[in-house]
Parts: sequence; structure tokens; C-alpha cells
Amino acid sequence: MPAIKNTHLKILFSMFLLPAFFSCDGKKEPDPNTRPNSNEITFISLSNIGGEQGDYKIIKVTKDSIHAEQGVADRRTHKEWHSAISPQTWKNLISPIKIKDLDEIQSSPSKQSVDGIDETFQIRTPKKSHIYVNSYADTLRYGQLKQFKEQLNLILPTEYQ
Repeated sequence: MPAIKNTHLKILFSMFLLPAFFSCDGKKEPDPNTRPNSNEITFISLSNIGGEQGDYKIIKVTKDSIHAEQGVADRRTHKEWHSAISPQTWKNLISPIKIKDLDEIQSSPSKQSVDGIDETFQIRTPKKSHIYVNSYADTLRYGQLKQFKEQLNLILPTEYQ
């Protein structure tokens, strides 16, 4: 049994429904002015994880905020800190990092297997995510990451440095 019995109602319903389907726009191309720059850093994290007691410190930075957490797994301690950052602070943080050099930075073997602490950087752009473990051994290219850490320490509370 049809849901609409009256033929006039079917025609009237079709007159209103069909134009709605045909008036829907197709996919619109994103505005070129709002597309993310593929050579732009969008996220950076720095973590120090390992040790006999399971120490960890993780810092995540985006264009508008910073999040830090740290603790010791054996003692079940954990604390966090969050803060908004200004566009100028973000610019100061990422200014030492050269996008063209990111593919060249070398990682080193993990030290966690011998109760060491691994320093891990993750740097994201719209096109790629770069991950480095113990890259301080790459003395040629580590300087820019070291400068980032120095800038980061200027805005972090003392207990997260």
C-alpha cells in the first residue's frame, strides 16, 4: 500500500522534493587562501621516555597551544600542564627548524632496552610526519632541534623542563 494515496499529493510532493535534489551543490574546491602550506609545521612533540622506573615527559605543541605531562610509572605519579600560546610564541618555537633539512636528520638506536631514556621528536607538516629517536647523535643536523628545545624551555614551567 503506497504511503501517499492521493495522486495530487504525490505530484505536489515530487514538485518540492526533486528541485531540492538537483539544487545540491557538488564538492567545492577549497579556497587556495585557506589551504595549509605543505612546508609549514603544524605540530611538534618532544618526549623523553624510559629508565628503570618508567620515567616519562611528553610535550606537545601546536600553533595555538602547548600540553606537557610527566610522571613515573613505578610510582604511579602523573601531572599535566596546558597553556595557550600566541602566534609569535609559535613562530619563535619553530623558527630554528628548517623544513628542507627534516628528511636528512638521522635517528640512533633506542636506549630503553638497557634502561636508558629515549628522546623522541615528532614534527608534522600537512604532507608528512617526521619522527626522530635519539637524534642528538646526528651532530651535523641536531642543532635546530636543540634550539627548539631551548625556545621551549623559555615557556615551560620549571618542573617540565
